[in-house]
Amino acid sequence: MSNVTSESGSDVVGSLIPQLQALQNRVKELEAENAKLSSQLSKCCCHKGVESQRKNTGGDETRKKKATERNPGYNLTIMSHHPKRYVALKVMYFGQRFYGFASEAQMDPTIESEIFKALEKTRLLVGDRKESQYSRCGRTDKGVSSVGQVIALFLRSNLKETDANNRISGELIPEMQIEGEIDYVRVLNRVLPSDIRILGWSPVSIDFSARFSCLSREYKYFFWRGNLNLPAMENAGKKFIGEHDFRNFCKMDAANVHNYRRRVTQFEISSSSMRFEGDQLCAIEVKGSAFLWHQVRCMVAVLFMIGEGLESVDLIDVLLDIEKTPRKPQYAMAPEIPLILQSCEFEDVKFICSSDSGKALLIHLENEGRAYQLQSAIFQEAALSCLPLANEQSLLNDGTIKKVASHIPLLSRPTEPSYEERRSKLDSRR
Repeated sequence: MSNVTSESGSDVVGSLIPQLQALQNRVKELEAENAKLSSQLSKCCCHKGVESQRKNTGGDETRKKKATERNPGYNLTIMSHHPKRYVALKVMYFGQRFYGFASEAQMDPTIESEIFKALEKTRLLVGDRKESQYSRCGRTDKGVSSVGQVIALFLRSNLKETDANNRISGELIPEMQIEGEIDYVRVLNRVLPSDIRILGWSPVSIDFSARFSCLSREYKYFFWRGNLNLPAMENAGKKFIGEHDFRNFCKMDAANVHNYRRRVTQFEISSSSMRFEGDQLCAIEVKGSAFLWHQVRCMVAVLFMIGEGLESVDLIDVLLDIEKTPRKPQYAMAPEIPLILQSCEFEDVKFICSSDSGKALLIHLENEGRAYQLQSAIFQEAALSCLPLANEQSLLNDGTIKKVASHIPLLSRPTEPSYEERRSKLDSRR
């Protein structure tokens, strides 16, 4: 009886195997057909009407889904066949809400990620980031602003190169041809967040690099004068001019950076006409060919100690002498918010901004300035409502009073590991 049952079961299994194989083959056919239809759909714009109709008739779920979609119908492969030109863009941004400029850290939002969203939305990208030969002049950190950042990449162009038969003969537009071109400033500023703006654009040669073609970079750090000794700070700051080893004025990255010599070409402290309750706004301006990670903020932090009379002007010489001071004393950097990348200098690069775009840009920046002044007025009113505090004392959250900590001389503080010690530790892990 068991033999009969076994043979019957084998027959059933044997009859199911061809059906299973047929189903698997059909699934593969359907997947191939689906891929083919998806490819055809991405090449046409007719489905936009369907999406629009869904938006008008759908409920909350449809609207939420629509809000998270990324540019339906936008195909970088198709866009790569459009005429293109290599362009440098001058960018300003107020960095307070951003996790720095570069988007590699996987933290959002960044200025770079917002710029690429705008480039995709405006259909200006003609390939992915690698294909577009993207480069940036500087990677400003979290909270740092800029009025002169520069990036370069291939963008879609309105212009077409034609041959004798009026056929498109190539994809690259001549560098100096400008008339009839897309107004990149206007197009991008219409979709960028209010705290990022394109200030101008310039056609550049394809061997241009926003990073390596840069001749110099200038940073500006704003501060309130208070009781700071500006002449002492200026005398100390002048010692930075020239080529020095700035390892004691940066955040050391021994794994990737092995040369800490940098050239500072200019240092100035200027005063502005802006005042707040009798205090004057000032700025430290530093210019150089390139800067190390957090270099400017470390320089400013030490200058503030000198301006407060806590350290000597000669401290700069000691910290620049890595034979005498091979290890950086521990000290906090100056805050990031007052720092801006002021300008990036290039040879023969002249940025363009149309008259209409320039007017719209100026109106926008003036309106933003007024909005921040209104916020300042609110904070001022709040300050007037606070209880007065005793001199040189700070109020803690629990209501107790604590005296401000006394200053420990920089050269008496604990030090960070030297470059050689860091390298030795890294090498031992390999």
